[in-house]
Amino acid sequence: MHVVVIGAGIVGVSTAIWLRRFGADVTLVDRDAPGQGASFGNAGVLAACAVVPSVVPSTIPSVPRMLLDRDAPLFLRWSYLPRLAPWLLRLLPNARDSRVRDIVQALAPLVSDSPDQHRALTEGLSARRFLAGEEYVYAYANRSEFEAGSYDWNIKKAHGFVPELIEGDAVAEFDSAYGPDIGCLAVLKGHGHVLDPGGYVAALAEDFVAMGGQVRRAEVSDFTLFDGQITQIATTDGVIDCDSAVIASGAFSARLLKKLDLKVPLESERGYHITFKNASGQPKRPTMINAGQFVATPMTDGLRCAGILEFGGLDAGPSRAPFGLLRRQTAKALPHLQASEEVEWMGHRPALPDSLPMLGEVGQTGIYTAFGHHHVGLTGGPKSGRILAGLIMGQSPNLDLTPYRTDRFH
Repeated sequence: MHVVVIGAGIVGVSTAIWLRRFGADVTLVDRDAPGQGASFGNAGVLAACAVVPSVVPSTIPSVPRMLLDRDAPLFLRWSYLPRLAPWLLRLLPNARDSRVRDIVQALAPLVSDSPDQHRALTEGLSARRFLAGEEYVYAYANRSEFEAGSYDWNIKKAHGFVPELIEGDAVAEFDSAYGPDIGCLAVLKGHGHVLDPGGYVAALAEDFVAMGGQVRRAEVSDFTLFDGQITQIATTDGVIDCDSAVIASGAFSARLLKKLDLKVPLESERGYHITFKNASGQPKRPTMINAGQFVATPMTDGLRCAGILEFGGLDAGPSRAPFGLLRRQTAKALPHLQASEEVEWMGHRPALPDSLPMLGEVGQTGIYTAFGHHHVGLTGGPKSGRILAGLIMGQSPNLDLTPYRTDRFH
């Protein structure tokens, strides 16, 4: 069987590696080099505790205030609102408590064993060298701020993620990088992080080639189906014959599905990061700064502060306000931080209205989807790729895939 995987981010590369291990011939196609896009710019955390969806009951009432607060981690390009409105209408029903609980049950199997899944993916591969750490820290001004997030924490605790609380003078003893604005830490074991996300995915792609896989730098332009089954993929580098194909192009996947007359409500969660090169005074462990809802992660080339959520589509360039928020909140939380250089980045995280990815076959076409992971693509990519590769190769999954089905919005 020859399978073409479209998209060389963490989800696509993971799918390609597992397909090779299961015996398929695999070609990985992307217009960019492996490890670019959202897989390059993420916070690098293997966030096993990220079982709570993007919206919860308290989210919707707080949106107007957040959009007017320059220190809130939600931004909107107002000219984009008319195009965003239909997606928002689909989002609203998913904020009900009963629906949130259903989404948690579907999200947890994809992310809660993330460190183990990354270790399984990199078993015997050179990319293993990029995996590090175990603890993940949430940083709050005080215990009251921590308790204000009890809805999320109760869900996390129900899935086995119970934090150790560190307060007062013990915060500085735990890590002297935190400033006086941080008075309470919630520390979780059983996590991990990646020392260089872009380098990690690029190394996985190199390992995939060493396993006999093929990587082609090209843009996919169309599909050819015969009797309803995929037979060829047209690219800017020629036609590729195939028995199956996987669309794992992140936020750009909906454009490919339009060629199959399948309209998917996929939006870009525009994410931002600043890398403080050659940093000193940085935290020793990945830290979620609650005040700005971003993560500060120590990496090979410095400290990366990544997160923020902006709606503005795929085509507009970066906004300045999110970078300003990152700088202000980083300076408050980590006042001792110094760096030789600051490098800015903006990219696109693929978001569906129900916070769940789309995993499975499009009808009976032999075309499969693997996108829509929101902010947990790195966390859930290896597990999603393993599930999808098994599905393509005829293995029965030990997980109900109904919540991720491709036709759930029709």
